[in-house]
Amino acid sequence: MHRNLKIVAMIGLVAGAAAFARLATADPPATAAGEKAPVATAPVTGTLTSAAIDQKAPDFSLAGIDGKTYKLSDFKGKYVVLEWNNLDCPFVKKHYGSGNMQALQKKYTDKGVVWLTICSSAQGKQGYYEPAALQDMTKERKLSSTAYLRDADGTVGKEYGAKTTPSMFVVNPDGNLIYAGAIDDKPSTDPNDIPGANNYVAACLDASLAGKPVATHSTVSYGCSVKYAN
Repeated sequence: MHRNLKIVAMIGLVAGAAAFARLATADPPATAAGEKAPVATAPVTGTLTSAAIDQKAPDFSLAGIDGKTYKLSDFKGKYVVLEWNNLDCPFVKKHYGSGNMQALQKKYTDKGVVWLTICSSAQGKQGYYEPAALQDMTKERKLSSTAYLRDADGTVGKEYGAKTTPSMFVVNPDGNLIYAGAIDDKPSTDPNDIPGANNYVAACLDASLAGKPVATHSTVSYGCSVKYAN
């Protein structure tokens, strides 16, 4: 009798763990204003394919929606933030609808930081738009990043191991990766969570710009899955 109960309990635990794993990698459903959605998360630490903390960040060349080509190596000597973006993702909307992301972009670009917003959504997937449409959308949302880049084939996103939107990376003036992961420690779609959040990107930049050591170099990113072609 007791043995049978233990077997049933173990089966329940396994099934529950499997269900949680499916939820963790699924995109959040639409929610009412202010309602928290299930969180899609993906570990960044250990999943970077060509980059690791304190090692050279992979160089890349991507076209911006302004018609210019941007190379990471062109910004050697500067701090660079790479922000993976999907303007239709509820987690991204949290930070843009509140003005939080734009404020961060402006604050640090005013200090000489280069901020590159990157979309790796494949054609036909959520978040994919042609440059003209993105020009209108970014203007409407008042983006203050240095440039908005398109990575429709997903090459750069996969090279960095970007799993979610938003997903954030910070590169130092030597070209080394010094932060990878979530924007903050509040994995929700609720903008009311922003004021009390610990913003990892801001903390990394503030410490680095002041010549101080970075306390947190990597975290688990959260958000919608990046909409790669495969």
